[in-house]
Amino acid sequence: MKKISSVLLISALALNQSCTTMKKTDIQQEVPSPDASLSSNPFMKKSKLQYEAPEFDKIKDEHFKPAFDFGLKQHDAEILKIANNPEAPTFENTIVALEKSGEVLKRAMIVFSNLTSANTNPTLQALDEQYAPVFAAHSDKMYLNENLYKRIKAISDKGLDSESKRLLQYYKQNFEIAGANLSAADKEKLKQINQELASLSTQYSNKLLEARKQGGVYFSDAKELDGLSADEIAAAATDAKNAGKEGQYLLALQNTTQQPLLQNLKNRATREKLFKASWLRAEKGDGNDTRETIEKLAKLRLKKAQILGKKSFAEWKLQDQMAKTPEAATKLMNQIATPAVETARREAKDIQDLIDQQKGGFQVEPWDWNFYAEQVRKAKFDLDESEIKPYFEITTVLEKGVFFAAEKFYGLTFKKRTDLPVYHPDVVTYEVFDHDGKSIAIYYLDFYTRDSKNGGAWMSNFVEQSYLLGTKPVIVNCYNYQKPAPGKPSLISYDDVTTIFHEFGHSIHGMFASQKYPSLSGTNVPRDFVEFPSQINEHWALDPVVLKNYALHYETKQPIPQALVDKIKKAATFNQGYMTTELVSAAELDMDWHTVTNESQLIPVLDFEKQSLTKHGFTLATVPPRYHTPYFAHIWGGGYSAGYYAYLWSETLDNDAWEWISKNGGLTRENGDRFRKYILSVGNSVDLNQAFRDFTGHDPDIKPLLRNRGFIK
Repeated sequence: MKKISSVLLISALALNQSCTTMKKTDIQQEVPSPDASLSSNPFMKKSKLQYEAPEFDKIKDEHFKPAFDFGLKQHDAEILKIANNPEAPTFENTIVALEKSGEVLKRAMIVFSNLTSANTNPTLQALDEQYAPVFAAHSDKMYLNENLYKRIKAISDKGLDSESKRLLQYYKQNFEIAGANLSAADKEKLKQINQELASLSTQYSNKLLEARKQGGVYFSDAKELDGLSADEIAAAATDAKNAGKEGQYLLALQNTTQQPLLQNLKNRATREKLFKASWLRAEKGDGNDTRETIEKLAKLRLKKAQILGKKSFAEWKLQDQMAKTPEAATKLMNQIATPAVETARREAKDIQDLIDQQKGGFQVEPWDWNFYAEQVRKAKFDLDESEIKPYFEITTVLEKGVFFAAEKFYGLTFKKRTDLPVYHPDVVTYEVFDHDGKSIAIYYLDFYTRDSKNGGAWMSNFVEQSYLLGTKPVIVNCYNYQKPAPGKPSLISYDDVTTIFHEFGHSIHGMFASQKYPSLSGTNVPRDFVEFPSQINEHWALDPVVLKNYALHYETKQPIPQALVDKIKKAATFNQGYMTTELVSAAELDMDWHTVTNESQLIPVLDFEKQSLTKHGFTLATVPPRYHTPYFAHIWGGGYSAGYYAYLWSETLDNDAWEWISKNGGLTRENGDRFRKYILSVGNSVDLNQAFRDFTGHDPDIKPLLRNRGFIK
């Protein structure tokens, strides 16, 4: 996942925040400079660390509020100065000036956004709720400023280079999407809605974080955890002790519906307890219940879209994406949904047959699926997850797998750094070097789950690449793997392995950014394109050369046997009906929430979800959506509203491109350089549909995706 900040990153023009008009009394405001009271605040000037990496050893909670207050005031004045410049509008004095504005505010906001996701606390959460509407109102002053919009419209692209032309087009489109053409009265309505949306989205995220924390399940007897390894049980005991319940065992929740440990837990009552804790985490009628917040968000998003002249929020949101319309996105999802559900039904029969053979005496339920699916896989392919897990130690996977593939394909090398300050002791840091030995990026990794961290896995920037600003990328990947007991190895599943490859795909997209302007740099691309580089990077996990290099037994250091590799490959399409159905059902659910055209369609959350799943044929109760609406953080707090389909859209691109790579030699530097040239290094500076055609020689085809998932031959 490419993380979208819950607050506006000004230079990136994040349009999920919004806009208002300026007061005439503000026109003569001077751009302020920080006074002596701010001299020790680390956000007032560029970091002295390499590539302006954040000075986490100096940054304290108390620095954010004064940095926000000063940064807002400074950026307001910069915008006013640009908007009311008496000189004729030019690309330099308007567009480039906007790109350079708001440095203090952006420095503070980008670190704050990452900390509130990865290592938050009550102070930061309170600030987040306090400033979310303030930031929304602040962005109003840019996007709905009539003078500024007039200047942008008046600029000719004659004589501009291609990237500058693209940036000018980008600004014009973004201002119009944000409502620059609205009447004064509608701008005021939009201003209020956006401030409310910002507040509600932040409230939702804070509620969900606490719901996940409180939703963990405690067990008093280790026998209830039968099926887990000794190390996993020890880690559960440690987690319970840290939570103040020594002598018990804590199974913390991850962000998805299904929990990874369900495939190993032999006790059916334990499985049911863990699954239901996950499913019901945010609908308990307490202070962490998210349903009322969701209903408010959905209604306000509809109102916003209608003020902006669109029938639905999805119609408004998708106009600058690759899909362009909700209909195009839905068409793709429907093409995948039908074979996925049909395959899932066959998989369900296999599981039920196994339960009956074992005289289980019950019908398969969602909490049984992964446990018995693992047994079916073992029976069909003689593949047991416990057999392969010892070959996937997390640091080895990273350094000898992910980094090794990047070296072979792109010529990159990595050097571990211990001299850079980090925001949590678990975080590790690397410097990244290009094929010619030149340093190009700083890369942080944060592997382990904790109560102060949002669920899931994501990539984001601390610093974005820009030739205009003279900056190089500083990137972080965050995960939520269970931290092992002290002295024990961190062994992960094969699915977890592919997640590390996936998130590094986002990072490599950011590392190879080569743009002049920050707004077009790296991963600042449409939501339904941004997952393409990350998803294609997953394929390297099973490349024979790469796999043999990193799949080393953590004790013997011997490579994974070829017989086991063959089993993994044969089982590659196993359970794809289930996994695709849970993904596409969540994507259809997201789109339904955001294609409503009348408020009367917004019935209570649980009823709406049931209606949506039934409408699209997702009636197999044993296959719930990957995210249940109350904890669907991607769409209510993570920037993927009306955009969760992007994973499927991007996967269509990724499988098609991977087929091209496979047919043209696979893991070669020539292919890597080509992919870097046409896809990874262009950011949003070119037409991305054309970029795909330049790489593959044709328009995207869905058949490789269907083949890869085993739905067609």
